[in-house]
Order: sequence, then C-alpha cells, then structure tokens
Amino acid sequence: MPSPVKADATLGIGSPAPAIDVEHWLQDGKGFFKPVTKFEKGKVYVIEFWATWCGPCVMSMPHLAELQNQFRGQNVQIISVSDEEVEEVKEFLARENEELKQTFEQITSAYCLTTDPDRSVYKDYMDAAKQQGIPTSFIVGKDAHVEWIGHPMEMEEPLQKVVNDAWDREAFKKAMEAKQQLEAAIEQISKLAGAGKFDDAIKLVEKQITLTDDPSLIGNLKDFRASLMLSAGHVTDEVVQYYRERLADMKGNWMSLGQFGYSLTAVVQQGGKVGPLAAEAVAALAPIADKADPEAQPLVYHILAQLSKVDNKLDEAIAFQQKSVELSDDRQKKRMQLFLDELTPDKESENDEK
Repeated sequence: MPSPVKADATLGIGSPAPAIDVEHWLQDGKGFFKPVTKFEKGKVYVIEFWATWCGPCVMSMPHLAELQNQFRGQNVQIISVSDEEVEEVKEFLARENEELKQTFEQITSAYCLTTDPDRSVYKDYMDAAKQQGIPTSFIVGKDAHVEWIGHPMEMEEPLQKVVNDAWDREAFKKAMEAKQQLEAAIEQISKLAGAGKFDDAIKLVEKQITLTDDPSLIGNLKDFRASLMLSAGHVTDEVVQYYRERLADMKGNWMSLGQFGYSLTAVVQQGGKVGPLAAEAVAALAPIADKADPEAQPLVYHILAQLSKVDNKLDEAIAFQQKSVELSDDRQKKRMQLFLDELTPDKESENDEK
C-alpha cells in the first residue's frame, strides 16, 4: 500500500490522491466494503461529494448504486462523502423516495455512504482541486493517482476505461486544463462586457477562438463574439451575414426564432445596435407566430412588437401588441397593455411630425 499523501495546494489529473480520513461510515455495501484511509495498489476508488440538500446529488444516487453493482467484483469501491452531521444524514436516509418507493438507505445500500463534518476530505479534494459545486466525483486509479474529476452522471465511461487499463490520463488532463482555461477566459470576458468594455471583450474572445480546438466550443465562442459586436454597436457586414445564416438555420422554429428576437431586443435595451436584423427577425417569425404554443403566443407577438418598434415600424408594432393583449390571460394582460400604451404616444408623435 502507498503511504498517506498530504494534499497539495492544488489537486489535478495525475496528482497523487490524498489519503482520506472520514469520520463516520454509514453504509458499507451491506458489509462488502471496509472503511478506507489508504488506497490499495491495484484497486480503483471513487470519492464523491454530496449533501442531503443537493437535488442533483440525490438524483445521482441510483446511478451510483448501479455503477457499484456493475463493478462490485472488479476492485472498485465508491465512497460518497457529505460534510453534514450524522443525525441529519440518518434522517435523510430514513426518508422514502416517492418515485422508487424505497428509502434512501435502501437506494444507497450498494456503496459506501459517509459523512465527514470536519470537512478534512472536502478540503483535501474539493478545495485543493478548486471544485466549487456538488455532486463532484474523483476517480482514483490503480496507482493511487487522480484519473478523472467530474459529475457522477458522466462517470461510467471513464470508470470503465480506468478499470480496463484503457484510460488516457494525459489526454483527459489536457482536455480538462483547456476547459478550465476557457472557463476562466469566459469569466474575464463577461466581466469586461458587464463593465461596458466591449471592444476589450471582443479581442479576448477572438484570442480564445484561436486557442480552442473543440468545434462546438468554437461555435459557442463565435456566438458570443457576434453578440458582443452588436452590444458594442458594430453592425458590420460580417456580423449581419453571421446572423442571417443563423436565421436560415432556425427557419420554421418559432421557439428558436422567438429566443433570437428576444436577444435582439435585449441588445437594444442595453444600448447596442442590431441594424437590419430586427426586420429580418420579424420577417422570419411573424408568419409562424400563430403556430406557437397557445400559452407562448402572447410573448411571441410581444417580441414581434418590440422588434417592429426597433425597426421604426410603429403601425406593425401596435398591431402585433394588440394581438398580444388579445391573446393574454388575465395575469399577462395588464403587462402587455402597458407596452401597447407606450406605443400609442409614439404613434401620435409620429403623426404630429408629418
């Protein structure tokens, strides 16, 4: 057995896995498993962090039980760690899951469920790896090093590969570091945009696009860049063409077109410009507005009214908003009427100017 490892300031893929010092072991796989402090060579461990108040953690429990049963005879031990008091966890375990008609004690009985109120294990893993949300799982491989970090619902494939000695630790490490770098960049970009420094944010997005290999991530970054360009008032031919292609892709989809139209109105409300895109969004959405779900139609016509106002088509805006009011229920009607009332003085002012 390897000797206990003191947690580093940071914990990542390929790091030696810190020994664990869990205070209370409440489930042990019906006697199949023993409490663990040191990781045995040749065995695979999953250290999963959860809490009774965490909905996604609770939803992951049946999946963890399935995985433990699947790998039970293959030297795999799943250890779930809460930081709550023992009585709090025991009260939770006694409750029944209405859907499965079993108590949570029964649901989790296949694997090791523990609680560690002094949070020593949490600090050595979650804090050291800079993981902020639960549930989070760490796969500790046969050489007592961290192989994978992620959501337990996404763990089956990497766990299978680790067990079968087919896991590419270095490839995953590279991918995870790239993802973390991207997340840090997105946070910085969002802060710049929130401060109104759109041009700086655009430059940072463009730099990030050149550093990213994943096609889907590049697509998301290009969407982000185009939105920032509009927010900055840069309605270039390139940006307009980009959104025209998006509109073509959304043809006939009232929900996607409605969301796109709403995003355009938000840009304008925040001081940006959308150029000809307001009119083109109306042209794409208006013919299929009546195909939207009945409860969504008032909002769809309201979006069309807002876009028409942006495009200085007040007659169209009023007609769309009247339709919105007409279709609204009592709860919505007052709000929709307020916007219709806002449009009428604009129309009167336009007539006076003529």
